Amino acid sequence: MDESPPGKDSSPPGVAPEGTPESAADAPHAAGHPGDPAPYYRSHVFCCTNERIAGHPRGCCKDKGAITLRNYMKAKAKELGLEGVRINASGCLDRCELGPTMVIYPEGVWYACKTKEDIDTVLEQHLVAGGRVPHLMLKPEDGP
Repeated sequence: MDESPPGKDSSPPGVAPEGTPESAADAPHAAGHPGDPAPYYRSHVFCCTNERIAGHPRGCCKDKGAITLRNYMKAKAKELGLEGVRINASGCLDRCELGPTMVIYPEGVWYACKTKEDIDTVLEQHLVAGGRVPHLMLKPEDGP
């Protein structure tokens, strides 16, 4: 049992308390663990472009214009000069009935963007300004 007074650390001098990074290099990054490398991208956007068979009850993002919207987003991000941002097409993100969907990491924020205007809003408010777009966000409880 630790006999240290409250607020005092029982670690020997020069040794970080348990669970404390010993240096900034060992500090966790967003959603990371001590020792993880810095993220390669500041933001990494995955846009679902999944295609399901015609008539599938959940639909698919591709049939809802996902490829056109993803290509638009990639071109617009380049036009805006966004550094450290990668826009990728992805396979199924398993939320196609809400789509077209995308998720932005490292935050793990999900959006349903159905128009180029929605894409512009996410680019400007989330990726440029660092905010969020509540009316386009998907929450974990959203779904079938």
